[in-house]
Formats: sequence, C-alpha cells, structure tokens
Amino acid sequence: MPKIYEYFGLVFFFYSNEHEPIHVHVKRGKNEIVFEIIMENGVLSEIKVREGSSIPLSEKDIATAREFVEKYWKNIVLKWINFFVMKKKIRSTTITKKI
Repeated sequence: MPKIYEYFGLVFFFYSNEHEPIHVHVKRGKNEIVFEIIMENGVLSEIKVREGSSIPLSEKDIATAREFVEKYWKNIVLKWINFFVMKKKIRSTTITKKI
C-alpha cells in the first residue's frame, strides 16, 4: 500500500493491486473515500467521488481532500504511472503548506 501524500492528517495512497480508472484513496483514521481522476486526451475532465464500503470522511475532510486532488492531480497521475506502469518505487510527500 504505497502512501503518496500526507496533508494535515489526511493520508493519500494507492492499494498495491489497483485497477483503472486512476484513483486515489484518502483516509483519516478509519474513515476513507476514493477520488477517481478522469482524463480525456491527457486533460483533466472530472474528479469523481466514490464512496466505498468503509466509513466515509466528514464533509469538511472530503472538501479538503477534493481541493488537494484538484491541485495535485497531475502529480497523483504521475505517481500512479510510475508505480503501476513503470514498476518504480514512489516516495511519500508530506505537504505542510495550506492550499
């Protein structure tokens, strides 16, 4: 389970056996939500929220996580490609500056 970002208590990560569409899991404690990054011709088309079987994040955390994904979507996609396609190790980054 590669962790890719930490942002004020929110942990952004992939599971090691992921599938398309490109998406990122976001967790705080036991609460979790998934953001799907939908692109058309390499351009961001949409960010969809997908609630799984776990307990979703609070509305405030969902808004914060969405804002983060909207800002860092290109980096998330790059980390996805590096990990799942190129089979490279990826490093986690802690972001300490508010968006």
